[in-house]
Amino acid sequence: MTTTYLSNPSVTVNGDTLTAQCKSAVLTKTIEALESTAFGATARVYVAGLANHQAVFNFLMSYATDETYDVLTGAVGTQVTVVVGADTKTMTLADTYLESVDIVNANLGELSEVQVTFIGGDLTEA
Repeated sequence: MTTTYLSNPSVTVNGDTLTAQCKSAVLTKTIEALESTAFGATARVYVAGLANHQAVFNFLMSYATDETYDVLTGAVGTQVTVVVGADTKTMTLADTYLESVDIVNANLGELSEVQVTFIGGDLTEA
């Protein structure tokens, strides 16, 4: 059975809607593995460590007020909340960190796009 999900999601960064500028979104849930293998073991053993989630977005760059440039450059070096949602599912990554953003990424004859990666934070699903 095939299920269509998030076919037209909404995207907000720190409460600012960037849906109209977002081309793709990937949220990855990660729990780091800690090795707990001890003497006498015949195979490696792991236990759950800290969560280390990540959200990667591709945005069309817009320099208009309160759009891509303003929102993302204002988020660099801070902890923000990112929300990706659709009618049936909403994922929130709170206190996630944005280390950097390309402020110019242009090619002749193409729309300007930037890829940003938010790291860490608490992931909740509703």
